[in-house]
Formats: sequence, structure tokens, C-alpha cells
Amino acid sequence: MSARTAAPTLHIDWTKCRGRGVCTELLAGLGRDPWGYPLVRGGGSDLPLRGDEMTAAREAVDLCPLLALSIRTRS
Repeated sequence: MSARTAAPTLHIDWTKCRGRGVCTELLAGLGRDPWGYPLVRGGGSDLPLRGDEMTAAREAVDLCPLLALSIRTRS
């Protein structure tokens, strides 16, 4: 059995998000709709993160005023 590397994602909790847009300014993988809500490249509520995006993703989580963001690790 081979070991798999965990793939981190930035998760958006749509029930908490109010479209403040802070995360879209920090992460290139997120666009913004006309109302300020983040748009994940490829759709959905989880943005796959590369190693070089982790610092910006942590900052987005810390700065989200409504705690709508989290970093999840899955294998």
C-alpha cells in the first residue's frame, strides 16, 4: 500500500459567506461574481491549493470576517 500525500483545499462555507471579497484579493484561484462572492476555478466550494498558495490561504482564513473559510486536508 503506497502512502498518499494529503491535498489541501480552501473550503468556502456558503451558509456563512456574505461576499466581502477579502479572499478573492489574496488568492489567484478565486474570482469574484458581481456581488463580491468568491468563484472557485472549476466550480464548487473547495479550491485546491498548491504549496505556494498556503500562506495566502491561511491569511484569507484569518481575515474572513464571517469565518466562512477553512483549510481542509484530504487524502
